[in-house]
Amino acid sequence: QVQLVESGGGLVQTGASLRLSCVASGRLFNTYTMGWFRQAPGKEREFVAAIDWSGLKTYYGDSVKGRFTISRDNAENEGYLQMNSLNPEDTAVYYCCSGLGNIWADPAQYEYWGQGTQVTVSS
Repeated sequence: QVQLVESGGGLVQTGASLRLSCVASGRLFNTYTMGWFRQAPGKEREFVAAIDWSGLKTYYGDSVKGRFTISRDNAENEGYLQMNSLNPEDTAVYYCCSGLGNIWADPAQYEYWGQGTQVTVSS
């Protein structure tokens, strides 16, 4: 079992940066892929980024490439999403997730999910 708790969301202006954190409990976190998804009101859940268990392989959604960076610290059981150059289209609830699947952009591949943290970007 893995439990995930996100933090770091908030209200920022266009062009600002935020760093989201995901704290995991459970011994198996460091063997799982970790991902971030987001969901805006009235829209489907969207893949943001994923990182493999070692931290050596990363994958990003097209809308965040070059602006967001995913990372993890297995010794601390934590994952991060550094978000730069934020714009209003990034406004959503951001969810951390983990699992053993290998289709990283598919939310069905992740067994464990956090409760989400709200990110709001004003214009």
